[in-house]
Amino acid sequence: MSTIVSLPDQSTATMPKRSYLNAEYGLKSWLLTGDHKRIAILYLISITFFFFIGGAMAGLIRLELLTPQTDLMAADTYNKLFTMHGIVMIFLFLVPSVPATIGNFLIPIMVGAKDLAFPKINLLSWYLYLAGGIFTLAALISGGVDTGWTFTTPLSTHYLNTHVITAGLGIFVAGFSSIFTGLNFIVTIHRMRAPGMTWFRLPLFVWSHYAASVLMVLGTPVLAIALVLVILERTIGIGVFDPAKGGDPLLFQHLFWFYSHPAVYIMILPGMGVISEVISTFSRKRVFGYTAVAFSSVAIAVFGFFVWEHHMFIMGVSNYSALVFSLLTMLVAVPSAIKIFNWAATLYKGSITFETPMLYAFGFMGLFTIGGLTGVFLGSLGMDIHLTETYFIVAHFHFVMVGGMLMAFLSGVHFWWPKMTGRMYPEGLSKLAALTTFIGFNLTFFPQFIVGYLGMPRRYAAYPPEFQVLNVLSTAGATVLGVGYLLPMLYLTWSLKYGKIAGPNPWQATGLEWQIQSPPLTENFIETPVIDYEAYDYEWLANKTKNEVQTVG
Repeated sequence: MSTIVSLPDQSTATMPKRSYLNAEYGLKSWLLTGDHKRIAILYLISITFFFFIGGAMAGLIRLELLTPQTDLMAADTYNKLFTMHGIVMIFLFLVPSVPATIGNFLIPIMVGAKDLAFPKINLLSWYLYLAGGIFTLAALISGGVDTGWTFTTPLSTHYLNTHVITAGLGIFVAGFSSIFTGLNFIVTIHRMRAPGMTWFRLPLFVWSHYAASVLMVLGTPVLAIALVLVILERTIGIGVFDPAKGGDPLLFQHLFWFYSHPAVYIMILPGMGVISEVISTFSRKRVFGYTAVAFSSVAIAVFGFFVWEHHMFIMGVSNYSALVFSLLTMLVAVPSAIKIFNWAATLYKGSITFETPMLYAFGFMGLFTIGGLTGVFLGSLGMDIHLTETYFIVAHFHFVMVGGMLMAFLSGVHFWWPKMTGRMYPEGLSKLAALTTFIGFNLTFFPQFIVGYLGMPRRYAAYPPEFQVLNVLSTAGATVLGVGYLLPMLYLTWSLKYGKIAGPNPWQATGLEWQIQSPPLTENFIETPVIDYEAYDYEWLANKTKNEVQTVG
């Protein structure tokens, strides 16, 4: 690193006079910014907006399922609600959540760069994301889509169907946002690392984003092609997927899931990077088996492209290919298990503290493990035939994506909030939010494993009365879960003005981002840092005096 200077004690720290937040003022300075940190804030505001829209739809779905009859809305309206809930939450929240916000903010700083490789493309990616979101909301407002978020054909190619073209265009445009973000990350990590920042000194957060970026760049165009073909089939009548026109609906399934299963790892890999940083910091230990955890991210990305057909076991695929994809599904669990075991080994004999980010990280480990293990059940051919298209699938997916990804996102937001804003949040209230979220989540989705195993199909507004008790429990849990999600929005907003000044390194973490001021300068570093210590080197940190932090200039 470069110069070491003495800074004030954390308890008496003041906000820096100059930072990326006050370098310029006015709406124009934000909307035309090239600063990766400001773009990350724009993304954070945008995805929060779409998250609450998707969450409101989920709330209406759960209200309808309080009773066995369709007494709140028509079945057709219910179809549109669960479709738009899935589209908004997956393509406008889960996919961009960690990479576009926390990743955008931190990756240049973590590798010692002053910005991403292509700042203008970074800003363009946000505008494309907004444009995709506007198209998707237009489809919702103008009548909705009732094909399910998977756009299953021939439902999505039928002319009498709803606003599939508008929603498809929204996802198509938002997909380019993901591609540009992934391209920016790959080039930055390859070409802009600071002197001394070798591949095996990179934080695991960067490794995870690198693997996810490869998936974004290689996988997203396949979904784009599939959606363009759906749109062409609806508009000019060419026969691609609709059997009535000589098309093959299984072809759409192959194209869609070739992207959409890797998309699960696009969503979860960045979250795993967050968990590695949080667990290392709050156990005061280097991540156990750093190299194995780093390469497990790469392995997940590679395996992710070879398991798509396990979504299609009941769709008439050959028995031999089903057997191969079943085996590959089992194998993809191995690198994920490596991460879980290595995080547990990191905790062993660590000096563990239970700050809010760590509570969310513990929640991630438990819920993601359940989600991952139930995925192995679904990879088994016999079990999959029984469980496919039931609420067991819904529970499995939400344990991975909501219990896993969203817990990781909230862990990361709480962990780096002091760096992003220079302010702390109320610790007691944030711990209450973490506990409320964990309880609400389990109450919402665990009953769905049971009701799904008993045979309740998903995507139905009406169901047999014997399933009502479990559905009431699930709806009650969704109410608790909603409170858990609303609390952070309230106290984090409050903290922007009233929160305690954080200082440069409130968690005493080792990452390069914690060795500069909070909030950072627009240019991140006055001088290019030189890295002369290993990732997660707490002995290096312990050698510094109590009031001494690493900075530049």
